[in-house]
Amino acid sequence: MKPILQLALDFVDLRRAVKSAQAGVANGVDWLEVGTPLIKSEGLQAVRELRSLFPHVTLVADMKIMDAGRIEVETAAKAGANIVDVLGAASDATIRECIQAGKNYGANIVVDLIAVKDPVSRAKQVEDFGADYITVHCSIDEQMEGKDPFETLRRVAGAVSLPVGVAGGINSETAPRALEAGASIVIVGGAITKAVDPAEAAHNIKKAMEERIAIPTRLFKRGSGADIRDILKRVSAANLSDALHRGGVLEGIRPLFQGIRMAGRAVTVRTYPGDWAKPVEAIDMAEKGDVIVVDAGGVGPAIWGELATHSALQRGVAGVVIDGAIRDTYDIAQMKFPAFTRLIMPNAGEPKGFGEIGVPVTVGSRRVENGDWILGDDDGVVVLPRSMATEYANRSTDVLERENRIREEIKEGSTLSKVTELLRWEKKGSNL
Repeated sequence: MKPILQLALDFVDLRRAVKSAQAGVANGVDWLEVGTPLIKSEGLQAVRELRSLFPHVTLVADMKIMDAGRIEVETAAKAGANIVDVLGAASDATIRECIQAGKNYGANIVVDLIAVKDPVSRAKQVEDFGADYITVHCSIDEQMEGKDPFETLRRVAGAVSLPVGVAGGINSETAPRALEAGASIVIVGGAITKAVDPAEAAHNIKKAMEERIAIPTRLFKRGSGADIRDILKRVSAANLSDALHRGGVLEGIRPLFQGIRMAGRAVTVRTYPGDWAKPVEAIDMAEKGDVIVVDAGGVGPAIWGELATHSALQRGVAGVVIDGAIRDTYDIAQMKFPAFTRLIMPNAGEPKGFGEIGVPVTVGSRRVENGDWILGDDDGVVVLPRSMATEYANRSTDVLERENRIREEIKEGSTLSKVTELLRWEKKGSNL
């Protein structure tokens, strides 16, 4: 079959989904997927509305059926869906029931292999059951861990004769790779729905599919551990804090000057108030791009100044965070060296050599371990624990992408409360 571009409308409000659908269909999208969040939020009215607006476009109802296959397929088909989704992890009985119901009500059945442990074997089974399509699906949460669906896609596509779709962070760079790995249906969500210009994004992805060329994109892709530094350089401290469930902030630690930016691995230092020996020694131990993070007890005297800053610049240190005091602030600001501190004062301590380097410290009321990732900008400093760095660096990019789209919708003449339908989503009922 000719390669299909399917747009996943994974919104929670129908109005925004319709806008993305209109931009997509006008610029190369072949099929519209009424995403699971949209169906859960708006019900099958979302399918009815999209069928009314796009009478000749194939609609996929991503029901993710796990039980009660007949009634769920029936209701989706009657609402206007051409294709209905059942999970490959469902029982054989449920999948067979969906397939039979699809025949009765004029809907094709796609089996989604998300979270299936042996996708190749399951794909062969559901093909024998009579499924119409199969989807290889790398979940959003797996994408955040740096995974992609392409190896599984290659194995599944080589094992069955059914058209195989693929979903999981596809963008204009990877769409040709999906086709090369055997996909007949390329399912794209965020790379269109979160784009600053969804119409242009859809056009580029369709072009990439038709011409089998990768079209570079800065966003809408997830990195591995080797990409964390580059990811953190793109996002803000606010983006990262949002990704960390509004956490990770080093409380009371402030930027020394405006226009500041810093990202790197932590070299941790614990020292005694006013003892600047270990912070200075840490400069010699740091690698290029590291951030020195000092627990000085949150008090003075200053344990960092102009001369330490010159040394740090010589070593390529990315910045310093001090839960204590700093001085020579004019000179440091003139050097544009990223410095964050709790206190500023002119009096320095003296080097006594107490303390340790490379041990867990408490800075801004938060534990920081050697090797954790540090991101600082005009809003302050956020720590990203190394044990979860890949996942939450990727999630911070997701936050950035979503905000970019919302910003454009506001610029089109709306407001934040209207775009997000704030009143609708306020918590209802008792707080007990």
